[in-house]
Amino acid sequence: MRPARSLDLGEAVEAAETDYLRMWRLRRMSPADLRILLGGDPAQAAGWVESAARYGLVEAQLRYGRMLLDGAGVERDAAAALAWFRRAARKGSAEAMNMVGRCLENGWGAPVDLEAAFGWYANAAEAGDDWGEYNRANLLFDGRGVARDLAAAAAGYRRAAERGHTRAMNLLARCLEEGWGVARDASGAFDWYRRSAEGGYFRAQYNLATLLLGRDRLDEAFAWFEQACRGASPDSLRVMLGAWRDHADPRVAAFARELAGALDLAA
Repeated sequence: MRPARSLDLGEAVEAAETDYLRMWRLRRMSPADLRILLGGDPAQAAGWVESAARYGLVEAQLRYGRMLLDGAGVERDAAAALAWFRRAARKGSAEAMNMVGRCLENGWGAPVDLEAAFGWYANAAEAGDDWGEYNRANLLFDGRGVARDLAAAAAGYRRAAERGHTRAMNLLARCLEEGWGVARDASGAFDWYRRSAEGGYFRAQYNLATLLLGRDRLDEAFAWFEQACRGASPDSLRVMLGAWRDHADPRVAAFARELAGALDLAA
C-alpha cells in the first residue's frame, strides 16, 4: 500500500527479493520474536509490518493501518489505512472492526457514514472490544447514526466500564449522577468516578474532585484536581482552572490560582 511510483527493472527485482526474504523469515519466527519485530519503532519496523500485513498476519494489518492513519513511519494514507482495517476486520479482529467504525464516523479515508459506523462498533462490541462498546454507546447517547437511546447508552458504558475502560467508567458515573438512562445513584456515581480517576483519566479526576468539594473533603479534592490538571489537554485545563478560580469558596479559588502559577498558566 505504498504510494505508487515507477520502478525500473532492477529496483523491481530488488524489491521483490527483499519482500520474499522478509516473508521467509516471518514464517520461521517465534511469536515472541515476531511481536518484538513488529512492535518496534515505526520508521524501522515499517517494511516488516507491511510485509507481515500482506502475508496475512492480522496484528500486522491492524498496526500497519494505524501507522498509515497516523503517518507514523510511513506516508499518511487514510484510505489505505481503512482498507487494512477492513481486511483485519474480515478476519475477526474486534479492534479492527472498531477502527473501521472510527474511520467511517470521522471521515478518515471515506465519506462520513454514521449508520455504518454504528454497525461496525456493534460488531466490535459483540466481539468483546471495549472501545467498540464505548463508541457505540456514544452514538446512542448523542443519537448520531441511530435513534437516541439513553438507557442503551448507559448499559453500553457499563459493559465497557466493567471491562476496564476508564472513559466509559467516567460516563457511566455521569449517567448515574444525572439519571441519564438509569436511576440516579449518587453512591454508584462516586464509585465509578473514583475507579476511572484511579485509572488515570483526567476528566474523572476532575469530576471526583468536584464531588469531594461538595463533601468538604478539601485535601482529597485538591489532590485529585491537581492530578486532573496535570493530565488535561490545554483547552480542558483552561476550563477546569477557570471554574475553580471562580469558585465561591475562597480556599478553592486560591488553590486554583496557586496551581495555575505552578503550571505557568495565567489563571
